[in-house]
Amino acid sequence: MNPTATWAQDAAPAPAPAASAPPPADAAETAKPADTKQPDTTQVDTIVVTGTANRSGKRKLEAPMSITTANEEQIKEAAPSTAADLLKIVPGVFAETTGGNGGGANIRVRGFPMDGDAPYTTIQLNGSPVYPVPTLSFFDNSGLFRLDDTIERVEVLRGGSSPIYGSGQPGITVNFIQKKGGDTAEGGLRLTTGTGALRRVDGFFAGKLADKWSVSVGGFYRSANGVRDTEFPADRGGQLSALLTRKLDDGEISFSARVLDDKNAFFTGVPLLSSDNGKKLSAYPGFDPGTGTFYSNELRGISLEVAPNDGQGDNGHVKRDLADGRGAKATMLGASIDKRFDAWTLSSKLHVTSADTPTYALFTGGNPQTLGEYIASQVSAANASPAVVAAAGAPATGGSASFVNGGQALTDMDRAVITAGLWTVDKKLKSFSNETRLSRELFKGNTLTGGLYLADYSSHDLWYLNHTVLMTAEHHARLVDVALDNGVLASRHGYVAPPWTYYVNADYDGRNQALFLADEWKLSDALSIDAGVRHESQRIDGTLENTSAGDLDGNPLTFYDNNLSYFNGSYRQLHYKGDATSWTLGGNYNFSRSLSAFVRANSGHKFPSFDDLRDGKDGTEHIDQYEVGLKTATPLYTAFVTVYTNRLRNSQFQVFTVNGNEVAHGGSDTTGLEFEAALRPITNLELSLTGNLQRAKYVNFGDNTGNAVSRQPKAQFRFTPSYKIPTEMGDFKLYATWTHVGDRYGDHANLQTLPSYNTLDLGAVAHLANGIDLRLTGTNVTNTLGITEGNPRLAGTGVSDSGVFMGRPLMGPAYELSIGFVF
Repeated sequence: MNPTATWAQDAAPAPAPAASAPPPADAAETAKPADTKQPDTTQVDTIVVTGTANRSGKRKLEAPMSITTANEEQIKEAAPSTAADLLKIVPGVFAETTGGNGGGANIRVRGFPMDGDAPYTTIQLNGSPVYPVPTLSFFDNSGLFRLDDTIERVEVLRGGSSPIYGSGQPGITVNFIQKKGGDTAEGGLRLTTGTGALRRVDGFFAGKLADKWSVSVGGFYRSANGVRDTEFPADRGGQLSALLTRKLDDGEISFSARVLDDKNAFFTGVPLLSSDNGKKLSAYPGFDPGTGTFYSNELRGISLEVAPNDGQGDNGHVKRDLADGRGAKATMLGASIDKRFDAWTLSSKLHVTSADTPTYALFTGGNPQTLGEYIASQVSAANASPAVVAAAGAPATGGSASFVNGGQALTDMDRAVITAGLWTVDKKLKSFSNETRLSRELFKGNTLTGGLYLADYSSHDLWYLNHTVLMTAEHHARLVDVALDNGVLASRHGYVAPPWTYYVNADYDGRNQALFLADEWKLSDALSIDAGVRHESQRIDGTLENTSAGDLDGNPLTFYDNNLSYFNGSYRQLHYKGDATSWTLGGNYNFSRSLSAFVRANSGHKFPSFDDLRDGKDGTEHIDQYEVGLKTATPLYTAFVTVYTNRLRNSQFQVFTVNGNEVAHGGSDTTGLEFEAALRPITNLELSLTGNLQRAKYVNFGDNTGNAVSRQPKAQFRFTPSYKIPTEMGDFKLYATWTHVGDRYGDHANLQTLPSYNTLDLGAVAHLANGIDLRLTGTNVTNTLGITEGNPRLAGTGVSDSGVFMGRPLMGPAYELSIGFVF
């Protein structure tokens, strides 16, 4: 897959800009959608609309910012497992998508320090954020978005003018732009099968509805057991989207709806063997790192004891299903108007979201141990409690174990077992956002834009974290019960005493409003500059139920529930008000139509989120970025190169470890180089290379100052050779992508080494003249063992004395074959 720009003759027409910012009506009549059968239509004349004040957008080559684009065909050739996985085509971005095919990606941007999720990634649909804040705990924007055939293209803005427009998030803005209907009907149907019993159907139709009215509608449904065989459907669900557009005199109005109901299993770390100070990894005995999982039908049903005995033997159980994983059930509605009124231009976008985004998953913590070691630890813990010893009448001296399913005695004290937390998080999200811009050309070449951004959003959270189970350390784990020889029950149905539990029952409400002013000035045919300023305020209110801890059933002999959390019926309030000012200044110089350079500076911020405030972190993070770039395109080569530096201060960190919820503050300094390049030495052959080099260090972070920012590679590259074969039957294309991800550290202290890895993906596409579309893709075909996450629950190296290390590895080889018909 080649995400870089390719050459087009100067006379080539520009693709129609996005629905979120259409061109004047006369231009919209003549512009044609990108030809998805071309190898790369990100041409020198491509218009980008993301991050621009002018509704008609800018030529990509002249835009004074770093922006990556991909059309529908390029998206498919990348074979992304999720919307977040598509970001592998974007230099400067490292997306950890090993958790599965739903939400839960950790998306890292240009060295910005973070622990999890995606606080510096905003997902937009037609120019509107799908949720006003990019991340909450156990939620990121990408969890609300699924790729399908309704998407025309994507634009990914890195830094640039991001702090001024939309939600003002200064990291990256990922704008997915939907196909619009036209005068000619078009559509398609596609069937896909693949690894893990994948079955998927995609459909799309677009056309004229009535005079000046057009419609596009499409979606998908899929079911799969997954590359990691869970013994139950790992992915099941679908999506339906519709876009209704009406042309106006000198403008257009549109209405959209998108309904998603998708369930996706969520995966965390598995046992591996580590050697050579963490530089080499290998498979744990009996556990395939590419396809293995602890999940099984035995573990699927979760039943958590969450409240004290009600006097009738009921301790208040919560039941959940691991098959629901980190899916989403969401409805998104949108409306927009773009209209010119004489010298004035109005643009307004509205977006409403209502969603349930659960996380039900097994979170591993400590390393595997022998059954004998575990029983000994329970003997020590139980004997350390006077109440337990008194109730038993004597200290324990040993214990026995049995399988929960079937009750068979487990007598091998050398059998490897592991404890892991069952975490359940329910989030009910609602949001409304609107951005309205009013622009006027003050004089020839100078356009002033003023705007207002409003957002109202909420989240109802119900968490039960770290109820712990004991299970065998093997693929399709089996639950284990332990009883001590003095009558103490160390477990029940596999549930054992956890090191900690953490509950949240909270209602949060947030409101943001911002005023912004931007000016774009074309001083000459060669030189243009732009500037913008934004002032934003945020208010958050929340109500949280307090918790207590104790013996839920009042029986000291049931050691497994002697110190669990529970909600106690009292509440606390949180209130926050803050404001901040952001700015940007940039310029572009065209040396020729095929060569330009730009400079950009911006200063932005990140307000504290609901979860930050719950944890007592009320500081606003300040982010300064500077970049210089060169863009060129000729028939022989294309290159986009950017040098960037950024500084973040008052960054907030949070992670759940074996000791519970830990928070910290710090900052970072980063300098890097990003590049997207392509060489076309002969007809139909293209060699593309994308990637980045960076040096990211912590500052003002105590003992971690000077350490490398965790989980961000110093180097990553994607090399993609592709060859197109035109014939009378149609066009054929073969391509491959070699990816290199450099070594990283999994923790702030730089003690957990995450070694570098290389992967190989393959693809073949046939666009036949009769409308048949065939494609075959394979990802990680070499079955590379690479990990994106170490063990955040453990301090230090995370490696046991026997060399065992918990990490979240890449999925094993996955192949997909699809056949479609387009018209």
